[in-house]
Amino acid sequence: MALPDEKQNGDLQTTAAWRLVVVGGHTRSIGKTQLVCDLISALPQAGWIAGKITQYGHGICARNGRDCDCAPDEHICAFDWETQRDSGTDSARFLAAGARRSFWLRTKQGFLAEGLPLLRNSLQEVSNSSSQGFLNVIVESNSLLQFLKPSLYIAVLDSGKPDFKESARRVLDRANVYVFRRGLEDSGPSAPPWNMVPERYLRERPSFLQREGDPLPDPLCQIVKRLLETPLALS
Repeated sequence: MALPDEKQNGDLQTTAAWRLVVVGGHTRSIGKTQLVCDLISALPQAGWIAGKITQYGHGICARNGRDCDCAPDEHICAFDWETQRDSGTDSARFLAAGARRSFWLRTKQGFLAEGLPLLRNSLQEVSNSSSQGFLNVIVESNSLLQFLKPSLYIAVLDSGKPDFKESARRVLDRANVYVFRRGLEDSGPSAPPWNMVPERYLRERPSFLQREGDPLPDPLCQIVKRLLETPLALS
């Protein structure tokens, strides 16, 4: 697996090889960052390169995430390696959980494609210095799926939160695993059925209940562990 290098005839060309696990979800504040941390802590042998991708709305600068009067085509993306475990950012939480390196890629809304070369080149530098020749990368993002097919996509869902981002809805059928933050019955007897996930998806793919604060389900850990043990052909 590699990040796209360029588009040619509608196909994404790729370069360096790595395993890529993407953790997404249908809305904010449903424990996506915590799930990434759980996987990092549970599988330290992976030597994870962990990161988060954030797309800011119009009028927000990608450099610092604040209101900015820069032009629409200025300050469209920024990439930083996290250097502290206690800075308060999600990328710092990844380091604290045991990630080998951690990054934060920020772009203006709709400009993720312009930010991917920053990510690709940064990971390439790490890969070049790695004795194993490839990386195990875990990223918190939904939008990354617009550009590539990861080794594994885990979708985090919470039936108690009605907001469902359109970007998450578009990639819901690409999830390999679903992680629910509460059982569907937890919506309450007076609430309408939470039918955002088609029943056939749940029949065809593994799904797990992990309430916030609960330990990582062992079957989910085993799925990721088997992925890590699968030989990876280097390009």
